[in-house]
Amino acid sequence: MIRNPALVAVCIGFGMILVDATIVNLALPAIGAGFGETSTAASQWVIDAYTVTLAAFLLTWGAAGDRWGSRRVFVVGVSVFVLASLACALAGSLAWLIAARAVQGAGAAALLPSSLALIAHQFPEPGERARALGVWGGTSGIGLAAGPLLGGLAVGLADWRLVFAVNVPVGILALVLTRRYVAETPPRPRTRFDAAGQILGTAALAGIVAGCIEAGHRAGVFLLGGGIVAAVAFGVVQRVVRDPVLPPGVLRIRKFAVATGIGALFNFCIYGTLFCLSLYLQRVWGFGALAAGLALVPLTAAIGIAAFFSGRLTGRFGPRLPIVAGAVAGLAGAAGFALLDRSLALLITCSLVFGCCALAMPAMTSLAMNALPGKAGLAAGVLNAARQTGGAVGVALVGGLLPGAAMWLVAAGYAGIAALTAATGPQSS
Repeated sequence: MIRNPALVAVCIGFGMILVDATIVNLALPAIGAGFGETSTAASQWVIDAYTVTLAAFLLTWGAAGDRWGSRRVFVVGVSVFVLASLACALAGSLAWLIAARAVQGAGAAALLPSSLALIAHQFPEPGERARALGVWGGTSGIGLAAGPLLGGLAVGLADWRLVFAVNVPVGILALVLTRRYVAETPPRPRTRFDAAGQILGTAALAGIVAGCIEAGHRAGVFLLGGGIVAAVAFGVVQRVVRDPVLPPGVLRIRKFAVATGIGALFNFCIYGTLFCLSLYLQRVWGFGALAAGLALVPLTAAIGIAAFFSGRLTGRFGPRLPIVAGAVAGLAGAAGFALLDRSLALLITCSLVFGCCALAMPAMTSLAMNALPGKAGLAAGVLNAARQTGGAVGVALVGGLLPGAAMWLVAAGYAGIAALTAATGPQSS
């Protein structure tokens, strides 16, 4: 049971944006039908606009939280997200909806790093922080996995606009609780704003993510190339400015580099899997949106339970054990999905096993936050930028493969997480 109202406030805001990362998957056909738009590419950008801006602005908002206070940034993020959600629900055209989704992603980018920074500030003792991150991670897992279910329910029982409208009262509740119970983090106003780094970092992330998403089109080559050029320029700028948004030595810190790599691989695997299963259940098994969402309930439950339990494991044993355990579970579950036939019993079994991959979620977050003491906003921004980029790449690559091959690729990703952690992961947080 969550007894701390500050933690409740942070988790409500954070969970809301994770739901929106996946909730639209099962609603796309209804959205396209509602606007009379049959183009798959146009409908796909309803998801991609959110993912791209979310990944692109994470470093910007992470640095802003360190500079001006994470509570202030969190409130701004929730406010932007709520207003953009209202715009999505009232959208009169597909172009309007896509633009509003992009603004949603920008607001979500403010919530991700600031929520972690606020938890680090509210819970300074390592064991207590690990347990709080377990709750946060459980919220993350439930939000991520519940998206398809809630999207299916909204489409099957009401209308796709409900997918976005529900964010308005939830976001207002998060704002009220935050302003009343959450303490501000100490700002660092003397830090200079790295404008060049922010612009280049945003361009690099946006270009690389959008390039992977559009990999099957000619524009994808130019977007990816532009993103790589911006990334190189970003690296050069970070070595010469006084207060870089990403200090060059950060990724030379072993614990933080490991956590960042694990985060990218983790989201690659879980986003790719959710995307693949959503398509598989509808296109191969012939399920409707509601039935497909209900079929994912075992996966949703397993992810949420494993993520909550991970906080306790991390607080007692350190992050290495739950990360390796989660990677092994993900590998086994993905291998099962690769061999999946039309057996509902096998689908449920594989879902329950795969869902235990969420044991790694709070553990890798705890590892990253503890590796950069006093720079919670930076740590959260870099970690989540890596995670969202990995997730976008996962969807782009998995979406172009047959289900069996896609899930073997996911299994290889979890093997990489286990090997990385076993070889270089620390024994304790």
